[in-house]
Amino acid sequence: MSTTERRSRIEALGAFLPAGTQSNEELRAEAPGLGGADVERITGIAERRVHDPDPAAGEDSFGMALAAARDCLAASRHRAADLDVVISASITRVKDGGRFHFEPSFAGMLARELGARPGVLSFDVSNACAGMMTGVWLLDRMIRSGAVRSGMVVSGEQATRVARTAARELTDSYDPQFASLSVGDSAAAVILDESTDAADRIHYIELMTCSEYSHLCMGMPSDRSQGIALYTDNKKMHDRNRLKLWPRFHEDFLAKNGHRFADEEFDYVIHHQVGTRFIDYVNQTAEAEFGTPMPASLQVVERFGNTATTSHFLTLREHLRSAGPAADRDHARSGARYLMVPAASGVVTGALSATITNARV
Repeated sequence: MSTTERRSRIEALGAFLPAGTQSNEELRAEAPGLGGADVERITGIAERRVHDPDPAAGEDSFGMALAAARDCLAASRHRAADLDVVISASITRVKDGGRFHFEPSFAGMLARELGARPGVLSFDVSNACAGMMTGVWLLDRMIRSGAVRSGMVVSGEQATRVARTAARELTDSYDPQFASLSVGDSAAAVILDESTDAADRIHYIELMTCSEYSHLCMGMPSDRSQGIALYTDNKKMHDRNRLKLWPRFHEDFLAKNGHRFADEEFDYVIHHQVGTRFIDYVNQTAEAEFGTPMPASLQVVERFGNTATTSHFLTLREHLRSAGPAADRDHARSGARYLMVPAASGVVTGALSATITNARV
C-alpha cells in the first residue's frame, strides 16, 4: 500500500466512569447562589459522574486515564507492547491526590504503567475540550505518513473540580461559572491502526481554530479562592454566528473535494456533549446551513454531563456497546458512518468522518 493510499481506522475504544454520581438536587445543596435556577431544564443534564477524592481510590486524572487505557487494550487486538505511540490529551493533569502535573508527561507515565516497550514515542497535547480529537488528528496523520502503524490517544478528566469552585462562588444562573455545573468526570481511550478496508476507516479529520473567540471560555485559578475555575460567556459562545463556524468550515472543505454534506450520507452525528439544548441548537443551525436534514444525533450528556476531552469517544463507545436491530436508530449499526464535531474553547471546530464496522469495545 503506497503512502498516498494509507488510512487509519478506529480499532478499539475503552472508558472509565467513576461509580459516584451527583444529582441536580445534591448539586443545588452545595450551590446556594443558584437560587431557583433549574439546572436540568437549562442544560438537560440529570446527573453527572463524580470522582472519589480519596487518593487511595485512584480516581484522579491519571488513575482514570490508566483505567480507560487498560479497558481499551483489553478490547483491542493489540497489546501495549505493539503500540508505536501514546498520546495523552487531559486538560486536568491531576495525579497523586490533588497535584497538578506538567512534567514528566502523562503520556510517558501511562506508557510505562501499561507496559509499552521502552523508548516508545509518547507526548501530551493540550487543546481544551478538543484535546482527544487533536490527538486523533495527529495519530491519523502519523499513520497516513507511515511514521507509525498503531497508537493510543487517552484522556482522564477530573472536571468536577471546576464545579466545586463554581458551587462555592457563583451568584446566579447568569454567572460566568454557571457552565461549570454541567461537567462530569470520566476517562476515554482509543486505539488507531492502519485501515485495510473501507468498512473500517477514518475518511477525514480536519480541525480549525478561530482564536478571536478564545476569551469566551477560560480555565484558570479562581480569582476568589484556591480552586480551579472555568469562566464562560454562554450567550456569546452559543450564539448563532458562532455555531455557524462548523457547518461553513465543513461545507468549504467538502466543496474543495467536489462534495456536499448530503453526499456524505452520515448515519450518526456526535457533537461535543455540552448540554441537550446546545446539541439541538447546533443541529438546527447546521440543517439551515447545509439545507438538508441532520443524521441521528447521539448523546450521553443527560447521564454523564459534559466530560470535556472525552465526550465524543465516550459517546461513541456507549453507542457501539448497544445492541439491537439495524432498523432501530438508537442502536449501533454495523458499517455505519459517523460524524464527530468538536466544539472547544479556542474556538476549535471541525469534523471527523469515519465508517465503523469492527471496532472493539
